[in-house]
Amino acid sequence: MPFALPYTPSAWNNFFSAEVGASAALTGLLFVAVSINLARIVANRQLIARSAKALTMLSALLLAATLCLAPGVSVRALGVALCALGVLNWLAVSFCHFRASWRNPYVSATQQVAQTLLSQLAVLPLIAGGASLLALRGGGLYWLVAMALVSLFAALLDAWVLLIEIHR
Repeated sequence: MPFALPYTPSAWNNFFSAEVGASAALTGLLFVAVSINLARIVANRQLIARSAKALTMLSALLLAATLCLAPGVSVRALGVALCALGVLNWLAVSFCHFRASWRNPYVSATQQVAQTLLSQLAVLPLIAGGASLLALRGGGLYWLVAMALVSLFAALLDAWVLLIEIHR
C-alpha cells in the first residue's frame, strides 16, 4: 500500500541505518577538525558557534534516525518525539547560527543570508516530519530525507571551514 509507506517507520530501516552511520562518521570528522585547529577555533567565538551548530545538526540527525529505528514505537509517539527534537534542534541551531554570523567580519551579507537559509532548511524538515506523522498526511518520513540531505551538506561545509578555510 503506497500511501502507508511515508508513515511506516519499519519500511525505512535501511535509510535510517545509513543515516545513523553517516551522521556518526561526520560527527567524528567534525571532532577531528576541531581538535586539529583547536587554538584558532577557541580564539574566535564565531568559530566556536559554527562548530556547535554543525555538531547540533549532526546530533539531531543521529537522534532522529535512532528514534525511527526503535522497534515498536507508535507513529503517534514517533511524531511527538520528532516534533520535540525538531523544536529543540531549531532553537539550538538558530542560536548557534546567530552567534556564528552576528558581526562576523569574515562573512558577507550574501553569505549570511545563504547560511541562514541553509541552517533553517536543515532543521525545519524535522518539525514538519513529526507534524506530518501526527496528521498522517503531508509527506511523513520523506521530510527526514530532506533534513538528512541538507544537514549533511551544511555540516560538511562547516567542517570544511573549520578544517581548511580557517587557515586563509
